[in-house]
Amino acid sequence: MNVNFAERAHNHNWKLDPIVRSLLDTDFYKLLMLQFIWKNFAQVQVTSEVVNRTVRVRLAERIDAGALREQMEHVRGLRFRRSEMVWLAGNTFYGVRTIFEPGFLEWLEKDFRLSPYEITEQDGQLILRFSGLWTEVTMWEVYALAMVSELKTRWALSHLSELELDVLYARAKTRLWDKIEKLRDVEGLNVSDFGTRRRHSFLWQEYCVQAMRLSLNQGGATRFAGTSNTALAYKHDLEAIGTNAHELPMAMAALARTDEELKASQYKVLELWQKSYGGALLVMLPDTFGTTQFLAGAPDWVADWTGQRADSKDPVVAGDEYIAWLMMRGRDPRGKRLIASDGLDVEDIVRLHRYFHGRIRFSAGWGTLLTNDFRGCHPRGEDTLEPISLVCKLMTVNGRPAVKLSDNARKSTGPEEEVARYRRVFGSVAEEGAVVMV
Repeated sequence: MNVNFAERAHNHNWKLDPIVRSLLDTDFYKLLMLQFIWKNFAQVQVTSEVVNRTVRVRLAERIDAGALREQMEHVRGLRFRRSEMVWLAGNTFYGVRTIFEPGFLEWLEKDFRLSPYEITEQDGQLILRFSGLWTEVTMWEVYALAMVSELKTRWALSHLSELELDVLYARAKTRLWDKIEKLRDVEGLNVSDFGTRRRHSFLWQEYCVQAMRLSLNQGGATRFAGTSNTALAYKHDLEAIGTNAHELPMAMAALARTDEELKASQYKVLELWQKSYGGALLVMLPDTFGTTQFLAGAPDWVADWTGQRADSKDPVVAGDEYIAWLMMRGRDPRGKRLIASDGLDVEDIVRLHRYFHGRIRFSAGWGTLLTNDFRGCHPRGEDTLEPISLVCKLMTVNGRPAVKLSDNARKSTGPEEEVARYRRVFGSVAEEGAVVMV
């Protein structure tokens, strides 16, 4: 907890200060998805791309492409350490002792590699593109986002004196404490760190996680449930949090040969996930092609899943819709879980917890505004440290375009003609939701 952030940022005398120092420094769901892909789609070829949705921030003017390439080459040279493999093999995740199969772990240790990549510049933005086997591409997502985000941080910090850095981090720590104080007495709260991909830095994320654990888990309370960052879960003996993401239904849909297969693909991926994990990790993400149509057409067995993550729809609307759907299917929502994770800040977490308390088991995935909220902290009043909306999305699957419709049309991805076809097939209406900040 006693990291001197100012001194460390100011005294950079080493040739390369790696941003990602371990292949475990990723969100836990990426490892779960990697095993799923290795098991079911080992020969599928994909491309994915990092995009900055905050176009006013011209990343190519702040981040040197050569410095980014050095960081990426460093990550490509990393391998899983033996101690990390022992932890993955022997630890209990979500109540399951051997969630990672021996064959997968052997492949992960001996044969796992990251795909080739390209870095280009366009309209003031850096474009990162990854191509190859899906097993080699998928893990780039979190590593790449974290590296771009931290290189942006380092650029901003390089313009400050050590005194100014002291002021900056003093303000940021005060802000973090003010937020945590609002959560300390919330009875029944369940909040996790989801902030890896757009963090200020690895060290700051670690500081935030430790502050949350020490402040919220006192007197027998466990308001802080854990972290999505696998390296931090490993290092600090925390629960590793996460299940799956939009990438899986997007790929399954792209592989569909007919419109009928396309519409059914959103349920086929759940069936395959359930089969792969033996009935564990059953939290669905129904908004890839629109939550309302997903629930309307879902087979009855989907209602037996543990819960739902609401990512792009107003969590109040999404939660109420899920609760009503469960009741209509004869399930008691009080035994189910609702996870909100889209751009939450502390006020949202408290408000949503109080709204859903007693109706469903609500939990919050607190991301960018936990691990990268330096708004107003800059000693010169500049906005160079404000978080931006970085995403890494699947672009093609076996040469066919990948599409995401989302509950918020601002988050839709894919060629316009394919987005229109998907909307027709799924019956999903384009609704423009909240402005995407992070």
